[in-house]
Amino acid sequence: MAVINLNVNGKKHAVDVDPQTPVLWVLRDHLHLTGTKYGCGIAQCGACTILLNGTAIRSCQFPVSAAADKPITTIEGLSEKGDHPLQKAWLEHDVPQCGYCQAGQIMNAVALLKRNPHPTDEEIEASMNGNLCRCGTYLRIRDAIKTAAKQG
Repeated sequence: MAVINLNVNGKKHAVDVDPQTPVLWVLRDHLHLTGTKYGCGIAQCGACTILLNGTAIRSCQFPVSAAADKPITTIEGLSEKGDHPLQKAWLEHDVPQCGYCQAGQIMNAVALLKRNPHPTDEEIEASMNGNLCRCGTYLRIRDAIKTAAKQG
């Protein structure tokens, strides 16, 4: 066990955990931020996607020690009122079905628009590839990203 200092959604936290504990479990079990979901546990589905230094990462396989003192953003920290352009576009395009993948999808889309404010359809598909949606709302996801890009 070790005390790891984290900067999550702009707030400082000190957690006493095994340094190899995945960030996902620290977020969910120690900080009670349950918006980030456990999907596959092998960094293949994208449900656990968060931002670390503004870059999308799969938190289920990322050791908390590697995230120490770096800015982490979860879906809870994206906006106080759920009014981030992507969150609004998600609703406008009726993206959520079961909702399980949505936090990871949105966080990956945030990283995409940060590095490429006006992506093409092909760039959206390439960037979002690997964030799985069991409900198959991929076309709606693409359209929501394009709408958010216009507002950005």
